[in-house]
Amino acid sequence: MFSGSIYKRCKCTEPKLDDSGHPLLDSSGNPKTRELGTRCPNLKRRDHGSWYYYVNLPDGPRGERRRPRKGGFLTRAAAQHAAQMLWSEATDGIKVESRETVEQFLGRWLKNRVDLKRKTRCDYADFIERLYIPALGQLPMRELRTRHIQAMFEDIWAYNKVKEANRIEAEEALAKCEAARQAWRQAPRPRPPELRQHWDEAKAVLKAARAKPRQNTGPGTQKRILDALSAALKAAVMEKLITENWADEVVIPRYEKPRAIVWTEERVARWRETGEKPSSVMVWTPELTGQFLDAAAGHRMYVMWHLQVFRGPRRGEAAGLTWAEVDMTKGTANIVQQLVSDTSHKLFEETPKSRSGRRTIALDSATHALLATWRDVQKAKRAEWEKKHKEDPEKYGPYVDSGYVFTQDNGTPWHPDNVSKVFDRLLRRLDMPPIRLHDLRHCAASLSLAAGLSMKAIQALLGHATFALTADTYSSLMPQFEKEAADAPVALVPRAQAQPALSVEAPQQEPSARLEMRLIEGGGGAQQGSTAA
Repeated sequence: MFSGSIYKRCKCTEPKLDDSGHPLLDSSGNPKTRELGTRCPNLKRRDHGSWYYYVNLPDGPRGERRRPRKGGFLTRAAAQHAAQMLWSEATDGIKVESRETVEQFLGRWLKNRVDLKRKTRCDYADFIERLYIPALGQLPMRELRTRHIQAMFEDIWAYNKVKEANRIEAEEALAKCEAARQAWRQAPRPRPPELRQHWDEAKAVLKAARAKPRQNTGPGTQKRILDALSAALKAAVMEKLITENWADEVVIPRYEKPRAIVWTEERVARWRETGEKPSSVMVWTPELTGQFLDAAAGHRMYVMWHLQVFRGPRRGEAAGLTWAEVDMTKGTANIVQQLVSDTSHKLFEETPKSRSGRRTIALDSATHALLATWRDVQKAKRAEWEKKHKEDPEKYGPYVDSGYVFTQDNGTPWHPDNVSKVFDRLLRRLDMPPIRLHDLRHCAASLSLAAGLSMKAIQALLGHATFALTADTYSSLMPQFEKEAADAPVALVPRAQAQPALSVEAPQQEPSARLEMRLIEGGGGAQQGSTAA
């Protein structure tokens, strides 16, 4: 049982008196008052005042007295229950007197996480500033509960509905803008000025609509948000600030990692009819991959995309590849870093996603030849830029000798986000079945599967942390390339005649009659069969 006291008090006041019994006045001339507290005569009434507790905890390490107290309970039993819980937690080592807020703790926790990669740290800082602090920051850690975190996600879901409305608004504005543009272009000359004015107004409306938030916070992002908070609260449990990880019981939409699906002819036809992708992760067939490479052969990013198609580096790994890590004699490339960006779009170098991400990949002969040609092109572009810099230094800054393989004309590396945007625009112009830039990595895996490479070899090529990750990600692609393996067992079984075809006729009279199956020989002649149960 806890050591302390349960008592009742109220906020009623009485005037302060001096020694002679006269009221004391403040500087404004108003009478001073004080609370009656436990001396109020009305405390005997059930509806007057509230219950309080104070608990005698063991003295602190420096001999300081520890007497936490709290009030506002409606009944004596409620106050006693809370006091007992506080006593039990204190006995278990919980820091029951801590008044550290969620905001203060999260700032301290992130500062101490020196083990985090810079990209992960940026993501965590973004979650803290944008989500955790507005929803939870002012709460003392001792008062944080699951319901508070659940309410934060409910706000995220409500905001998703707002962003969905913004997305629809932007789509409608784009359609109206395109209609206005077509009306202006198709009008006979001289074009009426009101058509141009209508188009300009539609563009202004479209710009305003696109400025509104439209990116949905999907199940995958919600899981990352919850996982980051759970990691912080796990540390709080270890510090004895809270009794349990309140994020463990929070319910969010189930996240299922999308499976890679191949763009078959049937799926392409359906996409052209409806504009809908079967999955967020799609993979081209070898034929579609060849069409893209042929169409993109003259593009300035073609060599990078060719490398991704056949050797499978991530976009950040391809953008961060340096000539110092390319051995043109042996025909290999060392993947030792990647270019990533923070929330402000600023680029920085970081190690690959996993330990096995640091790897050496062998270059195929086509990519090897393209890189050799691109190196000469890059040198020529450098000479051209330096010439322009000498002629007009204000317009053309000095060339940046960054050492990266894939650079812009001034030598600076490509931002991975910009590479994705250029890739998406090119696919729309080519009217190709859409995939993400990251899906070129999946194309490399599918082509390797089709060529007969094992899952273990593909794991090493892509730099996956585990074999299970590779197998789980690409097992859905295997049926696309295993027709011969599927037919092999059938070919081993000798048959006396051709494989029969089955047809099923529905009963014409009695609903309970059995279906009659007629075997039709491969040659085409009908033959009476037996009735099947």
